[in-house]
Amino acid sequence: MLLSPRSMTISENVRKSGSKLLSRCVGVVLLALGFSIPASAQQIPLSRLQSGPYTIEFPADRPRLGPSIAEIIQRSPPLPGLPAEAPAFGAPIRIIMAANDDHFDVLTGGAIPEWGAGVANPSAGWIVVPGYAGGRADASNLRRVLRHELAHIALHRYLAPARIPRWFNEGYATWAAGELDLGGEWRLRVAFATRTAPPLDSLELAWPTGTDDARTAYLLSASVVNYLVRSSGVHGLELFLQRWGDSHSMEAALAETYGMSIDQLETYWIKDVRRRYGWLAVLTQSAVIMAAASVLLVILFAIRRRRDRHKLAVLREGELPDAPAYWNEDETVVDDFDGKDEV
Repeated sequence: MLLSPRSMTISENVRKSGSKLLSRCVGVVLLALGFSIPASAQQIPLSRLQSGPYTIEFPADRPRLGPSIAEIIQRSPPLPGLPAEAPAFGAPIRIIMAANDDHFDVLTGGAIPEWGAGVANPSAGWIVVPGYAGGRADASNLRRVLRHELAHIALHRYLAPARIPRWFNEGYATWAAGELDLGGEWRLRVAFATRTAPPLDSLELAWPTGTDDARTAYLLSASVVNYLVRSSGVHGLELFLQRWGDSHSMEAALAETYGMSIDQLETYWIKDVRRRYGWLAVLTQSAVIMAAASVLLVILFAIRRRRDRHKLAVLREGELPDAPAYWNEDETVVDDFDGKDEV
């Protein structure tokens, strides 16, 4: 979750609306200027590996972890819409791998909900991610967690000193990390179908601390970025971010690139979300899936029936006939009682 510099809590209007965030595979952004890694974190021995601008610190008893993280970073595709120099932009980035849940809490001051699997402090240029399996960690999501947190640092360095709204900060990081995949989209459809999605009355979504509820808000924020990309492609996003960085004004960059204001973006995005993930979308997608499943079932039945016919034909070829040919021959052998055969 995004924390404000003054109170390390979300803004009043967001805090009162009470909505939802992302689970283990997303991170937390700490913008508190005074937040730093405590000295007590060094109670667990950490090894250090330098890989370009990245300083990777990892538990000393897991020597392969550091090189693995370096390899993940090297093989990661560029962050879409940002220059090739992202996320480091030539400045150092410190990556700290926690040894366990307790170590993670020590490193982050115990301020992170149990679903938070990553923390980024963009202004200080460091991130904390789990270097272990179990607890708040999920080894299968480490690549996404790492990319998510690095995306926060990249946005901060590219757009500073412009203010980045939380919905865009988390939305871009979630989208760039590939978390709005088919599974994420279906989660949104289920959330709307079961009425557990937050009210779509503003881009300023609320950010609660519940694990499952958290996922919905992160995915919804990613859907805003996804909407912009579907509108004008990645090149449009690139122009938007470039103009935002030059003008330090999101409103001006949005108007120049997409020809709309923040209010218009809210309106168009809400309509798009309801169309893509609302009840109608769920029913339509379900009908398509059922139709496809029915066709597949018919095809499988036909294939099996054809195979069974072939097997039956093979078996029949090996069976003895009901009336063998030698039974029906005109010449027969008759046994007489004198021991001679007459034909």
